[in-house]
Amino acid sequence: MNDCHIHFFSDQFFEALGRQRAPTSPQSAADIVATLGWDPPGSAEDLADRWIKELDRAGVARTALIASVPGDETSVARAVARHPSRIVGFFMVDPTAPDAPARTEQALHRLGLRAVCLFPAMQRYSLHDTRVKEIVQLAAAHAGTAVFVHCGALSVGVRKKLGLPSRFDVRYGNPLDLHALAADHPGVPFIIPHFGAGLFREALLVADLSANVYLDTSSTNRWMAYHPGLTLPAVFGQALEVAGADRLLFGTDSSFFPRGWNRAVYDAQVSALDAAGVDEGVRHRIFTDNFDRLFPA
Repeated sequence: MNDCHIHFFSDQFFEALGRQRAPTSPQSAADIVATLGWDPPGSAEDLADRWIKELDRAGVARTALIASVPGDETSVARAVARHPSRIVGFFMVDPTAPDAPARTEQALHRLGLRAVCLFPAMQRYSLHDTRVKEIVQLAAAHAGTAVFVHCGALSVGVRKKLGLPSRFDVRYGNPLDLHALAADHPGVPFIIPHFGAGLFREALLVADLSANVYLDTSSTNRWMAYHPGLTLPAVFGQALEVAGADRLLFGTDSSFFPRGWNRAVYDAQVSALDAAGVDEGVRHRIFTDNFDRLFPA
């Protein structure tokens, strides 16, 4: 199987958090990791090696690794260079930053990364912003590039643990705002994680309208609490009915060590598919084939 959603918490990621936690006297990556009680990542190559060993134990053939702060694309690029047959590089971009187009072009053209990640609620911008359109146009110019767009509820656990404010604005995370971009760029795959993270109906609607919109299944999907009575088997059943088996991508949302790969998420999804009566052929598409088709090795 393949995992379409793992965060690459590099040394640079923790350094960025250290700058945010103490702007006048930035904390080191080591200080942040110690505060969290997690394992230090080491170099990008060390962390990539550790993930590969972890994925081998879990039976995961290939994965997407996400650079989880803007500007950390080089860390994931080093991981890809270390294990090119196993790792697909995703990177976060803030389209409102002046250097966003240049960084995007470098990440796609020179570093060989294959998905641009947008978090509009985090950086508080509209998907209708012309700066977003410019980033998507750059993605469209590089064949095989996807655009990952976080929609719905957004909660970053590591920020909570560190007491960092999360001044997100979820009004910018409506999947319906993705429709015009998807329509204008039918050759670009757009990935909405976590089934829309609480905006399930809206995610289904835009997926129904746009054949190039995919849903990833990652995380605990605790957003189901916003929909009384909704269960994970029902979520899978409805997503399969609307989007079809070819547009669901298995993911876990794994991130840090020592926890490593989040098997509990995998087990919950397998149980949900069992309860929904989903056959083996459909499962194989969700867990393996769709990722390989979007990101051929």
